[in-house]
Amino acid sequence: MKREALRELIVGAVATVPTPFDDDFNVDNGRIAEATWRWIDQGLVTGKAVIKVAASMGEGPQLDDDEWPGLLSAVVGAARGRVPIVGAIYSKDTVRSIRHAKQALDLGAVAIQVNPPLNSDPTQDDILRYYGALSDAVDIGIIVYNNPWLPNGRIFIETLRKIVEFENIVAIKWEPGNDADFEEVFELASTVNIIDNTIDLARGRRLGSIGFTSIGSGAYPPPYVRIWDMLEAGRLDEAQAAWDMVDKPLRRFYDKVTSKSGGQGRVTKGMSEIMGYPMGSCRPPSLPLSRRPAWLRRQGQRPSGWFESLLNVNGSRSLSPIATSRELSELAVV
Repeated sequence: MKREALRELIVGAVATVPTPFDDDFNVDNGRIAEATWRWIDQGLVTGKAVIKVAASMGEGPQLDDDEWPGLLSAVVGAARGRVPIVGAIYSKDTVRSIRHAKQALDLGAVAIQVNPPLNSDPTQDDILRYYGALSDAVDIGIIVYNNPWLPNGRIFIETLRKIVEFENIVAIKWEPGNDADFEEVFELASTVNIIDNTIDLARGRRLGSIGFTSIGSGAYPPPYVRIWDMLEAGRLDEAQAAWDMVDKPLRRFYDKVTSKSGGQGRVTKGMSEIMGYPMGSCRPPSLPLSRRPAWLRRQGQRPSGWFESLLNVNGSRSLSPIATSRELSELAVV
C-alpha cells in the first residue's frame, strides 16, 4: 500500500490494547479476539482509530518470538478490515526487525510501530540505517517511535528529517524531550503523520497532528473516540477540556499502580478490570492486581455508566476528576 493511502488509515485514537494471559501466563488469543469485537463496537473503527498490538503497554517486550504472531493474527482476524491493525516491534536488531516486519505484513497488519534498536546502543547514524533497511526490505507502513525517556530512544530532528524520506515511513509517534522541541517535528507533517504522544492535544492539532495516544483507550475507547471527533470538528478547546477531565485522574491511577509494582501492562489491565473486562495478570515479576474496587464488587459486574459518565454524548463534564480518581485508587495492589 502506498504511503498516502496508509496515511489516511493511521489517524485518530491510537489504542494500545492489553495482551490477555490465562492463569498460567499463556497468551489467550480467544480472549483478545472477543475484546477486538468489543473495541470495534465501542468505536475503534477506520477513520477514527487504530488498534496497536504488542506495544509496551500491551506487554509486547514480554512476549516470545513465537507468541506475538498468534496474538496479532487473532486481532487481525477478528477485526475483519474494520479498523487498521498495527503491530509493535520493540528494541530488536535490524535482522530480527526485518523478519518480524515481514511476519506482520503476512499476518495482515497495515503498519508496524518501531522503536530505535535501544539495546544496540545506537548512534544517530545507526538509527538512520536501521529505519532505512526496514523500509527497503518490507513493503509495510512504519511508524517511527521517538521516545526520549528511554536510553537511546531519542531521535534528533536532523535524523528524523532524513528518516521520513524513506518510502515506507508513514508516521512519527512524537514525544519531545522538552517543551522547546515540541514544535520542531511538525515541519515534517506534510510528509508523514504526526501521532501526538503528549497531553497537549489541542496544541498538537493546531500544529498538524493527525492522531494521539492515550492511557485509557485500550481499556474503554468511547471517550477517546469522542475526543477525536471534537478535534476533527475543530472544537479544539472543548477536546482539550474533555481530555484533561479523562486523562488527569487516569494518570494518578497510573502513578499509583506503577508505584506498587512495575509494568505498564498493569495499568491497562487495571482499567480493563475496573470496566469488568478482565485480561488476566501481567507476567512476573510484575505483581497482579489483588482485588476489584469495593464499589465494583458491590455491583458484581461492570460498573454501569462509570467510565461512560466521564463524557456524555455532548462531551460535557458529568463526573469530577476527584471522584474518578478516588474510585480508581480503590484498585489496590499487593
